[in-house]
Amino acid sequence: MREPTTPLGGTCPSCGSSDLRPFHEQRGIPVNSCLLVDDRRAALEFPTGDLRLDLCRSCGFVFNALFEPQRAEYSPRYEETQGFSPHFRRFARDVAQGWIDRYDLRGRDILEIGCGKGEFLALMCELGANRGIGIDPGYRPDRMDSPAASRMRFIADFYGPAYAELTGDAVVCRHTLEHIGPVAAFLRLVRDGLDPERTVVLFELPDTMRVLREAAFWDVYYEHCSYFTAGSLARLFRATGFDVLDVATVYGDQYLLLDARPGPASAPLPAEETPAEVEAAADHFALAVDATVAAWRSVLRGDAAAGRRAVIWGAGSKGVAFLTAVGGQQVSYAVDVNPHKQGKYMPGTGHLVVAPEFLKGYRPDVVIAMNAEYQAEIAAALEALGVDAELRVL
Repeated sequence: MREPTTPLGGTCPSCGSSDLRPFHEQRGIPVNSCLLVDDRRAALEFPTGDLRLDLCRSCGFVFNALFEPQRAEYSPRYEETQGFSPHFRRFARDVAQGWIDRYDLRGRDILEIGCGKGEFLALMCELGANRGIGIDPGYRPDRMDSPAASRMRFIADFYGPAYAELTGDAVVCRHTLEHIGPVAAFLRLVRDGLDPERTVVLFELPDTMRVLREAAFWDVYYEHCSYFTAGSLARLFRATGFDVLDVATVYGDQYLLLDARPGPASAPLPAEETPAEVEAAADHFALAVDATVAAWRSVLRGDAAAGRRAVIWGAGSKGVAFLTAVGGQQVSYAVDVNPHKQGKYMPGTGHLVVAPEFLKGYRPDVVIAMNAEYQAEIAAALEALGVDAELRVL
């Protein structure tokens, strides 16, 4: 980590203010954390970029002021799905069913922007007998297996002005807004053409207040160029022509869910914090992050000195950020339940991704779960495999 430089000018992509304050900087981090890499040399030579988190003191929005969008690749190689985890599938199903029930989305038209491999759109269409359109440059038709397939169509492209006429009874956007730099311009594009009487807008994305308060360095990475709290997200929606109906944290307070409709803004909701509260959390992050990284490095060095073999469980973005920050030389492998990641290598550090079954022969002493939400699921898998390892959780 490095001491942040002073701002070089510019304005907040959310509210347009120039009252910006940098508070965290990293150099030379992988520009993608979900790309599949076929060989270790390519993984070690993976392209890198720089990150500087700036806080807007006017609205509380946090963003990477050094982000270069052309450096982050989104293509069929992008392996973002968490759908091979039973725990995550239950969560996604609950979110889909909750939105269907709350807004009577049955027999309706659903548009999902940033649909990934299409799993969530399929859930919405299956559970509510809905019709769907999904847009994502990483969509792969060979991965779609749903009884609702005939009621869905997919566009393997980025959402932009060419698709602004697409709408529906619900516009869904999950874990996409954090990948977009010009967030206000994006939401205005989404807002244009929506029917206030018909369309509900449903967003899900990471909650940055938890990241700041926990100094969760493993949740900061290059392709996440935009970082929202409940308050900064709601303020952005109101400023771009939406009435925010609800905003809440879910999934162990890791994610935000926001429901909105086109229309005049209503009063702030109880879950929204002030920009000053975000700034206080950013101050804490800036003070605590180096010590948090150092503590994990010390733990891993202690394992190595004692001859304990360590692996991480979770070869996604958190795993890449964790290994990049701590160095990872004392970690042997990355375990992942997603078969499309197994046999590939982690960007930046070159760790081989293995299936859980690999551990039966390898017999690690330590397994570090990259996400506390999966602790019970990982513990059960280790027990089923007969692997007696200490399970640690970020």
